[in-house]
Amino acid sequence: MREKLEKIKEEALKQIESSDALDRLNEIRVAYLGKKGELTSVLKSMKDVSPEDRPKVGQMVNDARAIIEAKLEETKNILARKIREEQMKAEVIDVTLPAKKSNVGHSHPNAIALEEVERIFVGMGYEVVEGPEIEYDEYNFTKLNIPPNHPAKDEQDTFYINKDIVLRTQTSPVQARTMEKGKLPIRMISPGRVFRSDEVDATHSPSFHQVEGLVIDKNITFADLKGTLAEFARELFGEETKVKFRPHHFPFTEPSAEMDVSCFKCGGKGCRFCKGTGWIEILGCGMVHPHVFEMCGVDTETYTGFAFGVGLERIALLKYEIDDMRLLYENDVRFLRQF
Repeated sequence: MREKLEKIKEEALKQIESSDALDRLNEIRVAYLGKKGELTSVLKSMKDVSPEDRPKVGQMVNDARAIIEAKLEETKNILARKIREEQMKAEVIDVTLPAKKSNVGHSHPNAIALEEVERIFVGMGYEVVEGPEIEYDEYNFTKLNIPPNHPAKDEQDTFYINKDIVLRTQTSPVQARTMEKGKLPIRMISPGRVFRSDEVDATHSPSFHQVEGLVIDKNITFADLKGTLAEFARELFGEETKVKFRPHHFPFTEPSAEMDVSCFKCGGKGCRFCKGTGWIEILGCGMVHPHVFEMCGVDTETYTGFAFGVGLERIALLKYEIDDMRLLYENDVRFLRQF
């Protein structure tokens, strides 16, 4: 038995010394120390050894196992170091190469324009209020004094979910909801996405954004409206900006007007940007119609107010001199990174 164990040990050590791969070492470990290995088979044959010799044989098996395991571990460490050294030589890193740059994004032109508008009105004491994009017909039309036969309610202009629910065509319903709460006075703007059944072209989209404003208090006049919007225009387009009001008609305001600003490119002299007129149409406005107050529970004998609405995309197009609205939605990085 002693000669057999010596032979197994010598053969194992010889194979370990001649190994040049970690996989080969693992094969040797299994062949000699595994469940069906050489040393394990010796232990299984202990029943043939006389009882008085079994402790000696068991000790010899354990000694052989320890020597083989130590040699395996030593050779494994040597091979691992060699492999690591070769890997380091093959995988040289040039630390002088520039690092990969992270592409940091920034706000969309619409978001930039909205932040500017909100900054101006919040600075004047206004509150920013939001509302649902899916709205009741009652709030989108009826409470804004838009009669059932009005062209705006036609299915060619409005997206209907059913006869009572629509995709809002303006953010004015937020104003009606705010008035119904009865907390007066009110100074608010309501930015948000709106929907209209328009064909996509350079100036139209079925989904776009509006910013509408509402002021209700005692003794509010058209002069307050003009002063507020004139200050807004100066803050947005420059101190030299002038405003002009033209009579118009909106169902929810009376009197109503459209406001133009003097061309900030030519200073009102006339250029390609303003089509030679010196003026650029910017928004619609007016004094809140008494009937709207009545439907929303506001006392018309005590309170008056004004409202206005401006297209957010229109501000972005004018401010950044973009001539096609579709560019804002195409997500072309070459275009967006300019802002």
